Amino acid sequence: MAGRINDDDVKAVRDAVPIDAVVSEYLQLRNAGGGNLKGLCPFHDEKSPSFQVSPSKGLFHCFGCQEGGDTIAFVMKIDHLSFSETVERLAAKAGITLRYEEGGYNPGHQRGERTRLVEAHQAAARYYAEQLGSAEAEIGRRFLAERGFDQAAAEHFGVGYSPAGWDHLTRYLRGKGFTDRELITSGLSQDGRRGPIDRFRGRLMWPIKDVGGDVVGFGARKLRDDDNGPKYLNTPETPIYKKSQVLYGIDLAKKDIAKVSRAVVVEGYTDVMACHLAGVTTAIATCGTAFGGDHIKILRRLLMDNGSARVIFTFDGDAAGQKAALRAFEDDQKFAAETYIAIAPDGMDPCDLRLAKGDDAVRDLAEPRTPLFEFALRQIVNRYDLEIPSGRAAALDEAAPIVARIKNIASQHEVAVQLAGMLGILDTQFVVRRVAQIARWQRGGGTKGTDQSAGRGAARAQRGYGDVQAPVAPAGPALNLRSPAHRTERELLKLALQRPELVSPAFDAYGIDEFTAPPYAAVRQCVQDAGGAADAPSDYLDAVREAAPDDTVRALVTELAVETIFARTVDEAYAGDQLVTVRLRAVDRRIRDVQGTLARLGAQGDPARIAAVQNELWVLTQYGQSLRNQGAAAL
Repeated sequence: MAGRINDDDVKAVRDAVPIDAVVSEYLQLRNAGGGNLKGLCPFHDEKSPSFQVSPSKGLFHCFGCQEGGDTIAFVMKIDHLSFSETVERLAAKAGITLRYEEGGYNPGHQRGERTRLVEAHQAAARYYAEQLGSAEAEIGRRFLAERGFDQAAAEHFGVGYSPAGWDHLTRYLRGKGFTDRELITSGLSQDGRRGPIDRFRGRLMWPIKDVGGDVVGFGARKLRDDDNGPKYLNTPETPIYKKSQVLYGIDLAKKDIAKVSRAVVVEGYTDVMACHLAGVTTAIATCGTAFGGDHIKILRRLLMDNGSARVIFTFDGDAAGQKAALRAFEDDQKFAAETYIAIAPDGMDPCDLRLAKGDDAVRDLAEPRTPLFEFALRQIVNRYDLEIPSGRAAALDEAAPIVARIKNIASQHEVAVQLAGMLGILDTQFVVRRVAQIARWQRGGGTKGTDQSAGRGAARAQRGYGDVQAPVAPAGPALNLRSPAHRTERELLKLALQRPELVSPAFDAYGIDEFTAPPYAAVRQCVQDAGGAADAPSDYLDAVREAAPDDTVRALVTELAVETIFARTVDEAYAGDQLVTVRLRAVDRRIRDVQGTLARLGAQGDPARIAAVQNELWVLTQYGQSLRNQGAAAL
């Protein structure tokens, strides 16, 4: 049976790995105020950032899709790992040796599948890199040298060589403790007549890494004429390698892409190498597949979709390159970034261009010049005879629906005017109206889905809450809109979680019933069950989250712990205002209840009972007046 990771080690891992450093490996983060950071959520598509990270608390929360948690929860979610795999991965980064309870520790049996497959790829990458120096690999070294890449370049990109024999790597990895099943599953080996054999043999090898820097696959280039396989052979689809979800070079380029809000998309491994060595360190490439929607999601999170973001495609000028450009344009509207295309003189790719004209020519190529929409439209228009009316009409029929996909109305109008010029149609407004008409039709085709989404949203808005212990939904943001009372209760809970020293010890005397929204009452209960806000220890937030009765309440705790406090100056005065407002509203509610009781008793009621109720009413009234006059001093 697999051992359980020691609890103290889990806490040490959580404390040792800053959440902002981990999240920054997957998306660009910017200042959100109050010590928090924000970015585009990696768990759902969104146009503006609703994903927030609180480095001081070690938590994240998305106010769009409600995902939230700590560093471990983030890595588990984004990389589809088990809890143990995640802790092991983070521990390796932090240099922490984990202890396992309930029996001995056998790494080969206890680590999760993804961890084992990544480890196999890391070992294979080291093996291939070592083999590049062998006598057999001289043909590979010559291939690199002919393309302007020396030993330092090969080492920087981890380029290696797979020996030509049948099972060199397979035997090497078996010696490292990997099973045949693991080697087949990883795609590093394949079934042979007498057992597993190497998938890659006698080829130059490029390790393909994910955004987090783990090797998840390989690209292999054939070197010999007697190799009957394809020119490039990539790792097959595996549990850790999906070709539509990886970009070669993203591990090296991601920081500069986020820094300068620019990405250069090239076609091959050597093109990425040439660009980076020439100073274009934002270059990335797809791995044997078309640039598509999943690739866009990766880049959007790094670019943050701000107004200055640029994506430059450097497709070849041949027919295949033009086709790739048109495919890219079809996905263009998924970017908020401006997209451009760059085609080198004579149709050279960046690698050939660097050899022929040097680094300056590569850097010049990567400068945005021709908008992708313009290039794509010209490819369509050029297929027709524009000298005759029927040719112009046919070109308009094919091009207009593409222009109609442009979501920004002003941009759509401008491009329609340019299309009229390309076609030689003097009545510009005719083309503009035609495009607008198609755009309306396209939007109309999606109305039903929009109405259904709206209906689901309305249903969620009307849904009630459960009892205090288990509210049905963590819909904190929706409660912001309901009443001033709910907004103030939310602020007070945020203060209690984020700045407990400002509301203590008064907050701990507040009853659960002073919070009128059941989800907020549930969070108040969590704080109480965790020992209260006074003298909060270093693991205070962890204790509150652990006290949550279910994942729904725990998600709301995380949300409140991350959300920005709505005050320019967060101090004792602001905290006192929230404490007083929540308490005063509770007192006023109680006064109304007591007044109702007094009215029901009437003149014929028990005199002693009436006197007691009148006394309570007098005390409450005086206390309420003190709160109004003295503020927090009356608490």
